[in-house]
Amino acid sequence: MRPYLIASLLSLLTLNSDEQEVFVIHKLRNDIDSFIHFLERNILYNEWHVSFNGLGFDGQITEYILRDKEFLQETDPEDVAKWIYTKAQYIIEKQNAKEFLDFSPRDLKIKQLDVFKLNHWDNPAKRSSLKWIQYTMDWLNIQDMPIHHSTEITKQEEIDQIIKYCINDVESTKKIMNLSKSQIQLRQQLTDEYNINLYSASEPRISKELFLHFLSKKTGISKYELRQMRTYRNLIVIGDLILPYVSFKTATFQKLLNKFRGATVEPQNTKGGFKYSARYRGVKTDFGLGGIHGAREAGVYESDSENIIMSSDVTSFYPNLAIKNEWSPKHLPKTEFCDQYQWFFVERKKIPKSDPRNYVYKIILNSTYGLSNDKNSFLYDPEFTMRITINGQLSLCMLYEMIMEGIPNATPIMHNTDGLETIIPREYQDKYMEICKEWEEITNLNLEHDTYQKVILGDVNNYIAIKEYSEVHKDIYKDIKYSNPFDLFKEENGKFYHASTKCKGRFEFNNLALHKNKSFLVVPKAIYNYFVHGIDPEKFIKKHQDIFDFCGGKKIRGEWTFYSHYIKDGKYASDKLQHTLRYYVSNKGCKVIKRNNLDDREIQIESGKWMQTLFIRYKKKSLDKYDLNYNYYITKVKKEIKNLEPLITQFKLF
Repeated sequence: MRPYLIASLLSLLTLNSDEQEVFVIHKLRNDIDSFIHFLERNILYNEWHVSFNGLGFDGQITEYILRDKEFLQETDPEDVAKWIYTKAQYIIEKQNAKEFLDFSPRDLKIKQLDVFKLNHWDNPAKRSSLKWIQYTMDWLNIQDMPIHHSTEITKQEEIDQIIKYCINDVESTKKIMNLSKSQIQLRQQLTDEYNINLYSASEPRISKELFLHFLSKKTGISKYELRQMRTYRNLIVIGDLILPYVSFKTATFQKLLNKFRGATVEPQNTKGGFKYSARYRGVKTDFGLGGIHGAREAGVYESDSENIIMSSDVTSFYPNLAIKNEWSPKHLPKTEFCDQYQWFFVERKKIPKSDPRNYVYKIILNSTYGLSNDKNSFLYDPEFTMRITINGQLSLCMLYEMIMEGIPNATPIMHNTDGLETIIPREYQDKYMEICKEWEEITNLNLEHDTYQKVILGDVNNYIAIKEYSEVHKDIYKDIKYSNPFDLFKEENGKFYHASTKCKGRFEFNNLALHKNKSFLVVPKAIYNYFVHGIDPEKFIKKHQDIFDFCGGKKIRGEWTFYSHYIKDGKYASDKLQHTLRYYVSNKGCKVIKRNNLDDREIQIESGKWMQTLFIRYKKKSLDKYDLNYNYYITKVKKEIKNLEPLITQFKLF
């Protein structure tokens, strides 16, 4: 099998070399015969196309071409080009209307490995274009199509421009494929083992297909029958779902429980279906249908000789709520569903994390809850979803209350969906563990514990946590000392100690998922190094050498267009820009704004005095030649640190 990359039908690369094959269909150059021959050769030798959205676009086009090849080979090249363009617009219109495309994956004569689907970038929460992924992986050129698709091409220079653009897209797709290599290998193993084509499957689809596979075997119900099953509900009475062990001692949480008991939810309209906030021990906690979130004010919280930060998370919280309480979607056999769900959990604990099956079972455990609220899934039953989320919130609040009421001077820091962090006097550590043990016996769930040296808290979704140092053997110290940049080590009096750090939200900067916005990574890096290693932020920023870490990214949506405003030869000028931008803040340059196409409203992408330099194409030079405005980055870091350390002075910081 020799895989190829394809983009816009014009340029292809073999995966294991820099060999290129370019096809043009135009009156100036007509490669339709050679292109069809190429596609037929792909079929003959079982060669795959690796693509970005190939299942939804490129593969559809090549299938049309293969099915109408005789007609196309006898047609004038201009008419062939128009035919392909019409097909492309037809596909886009069907996608925009959320209609099924003409060819399913099994209909395609040339198989696709679609990195767009594989990475779930078609999901609304992760939706990403190829240009955006080019930005997030620091691709050297994130140029949009240089000529609008509706423009008639008349010159060879224009053809050359488009070819160059397509080759750039194909090469970047190859880079995405390489970054996804372990995920592709996993899908190949699963495809071979279960005889289900999972090459382009997202994690939720892997979960759905494998759960379906195992459940079909266990129940004797065919996959086809299971796929048709759903439980639709008009109204869910929350009070009917609450577990009998849920109870509280304080008026704050008793009121919360009564609010839940009196609530009803329409599954077709869950947005805003239940909202409630409670203040307890100085922390406001928000409740909804999905989870619990609460944190005290931003700041730096530290363990010391008298107090310690305890962190406790529920092991596989949502899966185990269903497993331990024997819940299942109503339309599925309860015993078989629960047995199978528990089997995934038990088997995963037996398998080392290095084994791909461990990851697969983790996907299944975590995705099943989400799929129960997906109308396109055979697991769909919104009451099953609500049982988990409502009882999860209430159960965690029970632990929260038990700790606060049972330990003198206990202070909550934060809590969310499956865990909480609390400062307690060190003398009460044993009492803390006793309370947790009591909660485990009540709920039949399990907790995992850590101790933190420091928590740098922005809010419940944005923080840096530094674990307490623990003593390790000398050999372990040597083996792991430099294995992870987030690990901390020290040697004192012949003893060896190890800790690690965890960054969340806007403080994350290492191994970010490609769909996330990585703008100005130098800022969280400077903040991390200040709080964790005590490095002066200004010195860190000015010594930092990665230009991409100084870059920001923006993408346009809807009725908006990017423009640059600048002065040229003493006169005001403005240029229309592409849909995805990469830029850095500079001393000179332009102001980038987005303008509404309907009412001409304008919004600066960086408000105030700051100027921008567009960085669509990478230009290699020493960092001092980029004209970076270091004050912008230092100001952002300074503002964040001031919010986290309100009493710190400018002199002390800078």
